[in-house]
Amino acid sequence: MIEVLRAGALTTVQDQGRPGWAHLGVPRSGALDPAALRLANRLVGNHEHAAGLEITMTGCALRFTRAVALALTGAPADVAVEWPAGDTRPGDVGLPLALPAGAVLRVGPARAGVRTWLAVSGGITVEPVLGSRSTDTLSGLGPPPLRDGDRLPLGTADRPPPPVDLAVTRPVPDELRLTVRPGPRQDWFTPEALDLLCGTAYTVSPDSNRVGARLAGAALPRAVAGELPSEGLVLGAVQVPPDGQPLVFLADHPTTGGYPVVGVVDDVTALAQARPGTTVTFHGPQR
Repeated sequence: MIEVLRAGALTTVQDQGRPGWAHLGVPRSGALDPAALRLANRLVGNHEHAAGLEITMTGCALRFTRAVALALTGAPADVAVEWPAGDTRPGDVGLPLALPAGAVLRVGPARAGVRTWLAVSGGITVEPVLGSRSTDTLSGLGPPPLRDGDRLPLGTADRPPPPVDLAVTRPVPDELRLTVRPGPRQDWFTPEALDLLCGTAYTVSPDSNRVGARLAGAALPRAVAGELPSEGLVLGAVQVPPDGQPLVFLADHPTTGGYPVVGVVDDVTALAQARPGTTVTFHGPQR
């Protein structure tokens, strides 16, 4: 078991998500940076689809009731392990750690970026829903976000961690440059709006979450008045509400929406680490 001593602002169970259920109104969900969780799982000898934890901003504290190997990836943070004998030893993001039964892991606040991913040997084995153990914060599927005092079951480790001296992790950028392709409702916007989208800088709003990254900047003027009937949405869709401020949908996005989608971002992974105030620019696909 993992005993949750301090859950932090938002710590959730995540794996690679539950694809293939959009026709039933269920988004993929899963880790906001799937590659970071896969790396953490490889570092402890897990299958890449094993469930781990996604830790947001403020860190967490966990006690392990059995000996485990664990690894953290993603946002850099101070890591400390309190051993049962009473001494405390530092750890590193990006390298596996071996902990004895009864040890406590303390993950500090992210020094840069937003999210850190934790994998534990054997994986977290909460009951799957539609083939995934991921917490979907919009629909409520999967386990609820962690709370102090929760206990999480662990599976049986079937292979040892690989020998690793250094694991290369994705750096946290100060500015994001995202590739955007035309969306299904681009014609609902004026030519000026399209120039603004790819010609001005936006900043990430504090209202962002796992559902979507809200951006603040130049409002995108519409060429067509009125609203749409709800239609399908995909990961990376850039939806524009009536205030003209674009919203980029992330892993827990709804499967339908009624505001026009001006474009679709190729890869939203970098937005997983985008703090409020981070600069975002868009550009078209390279030819």
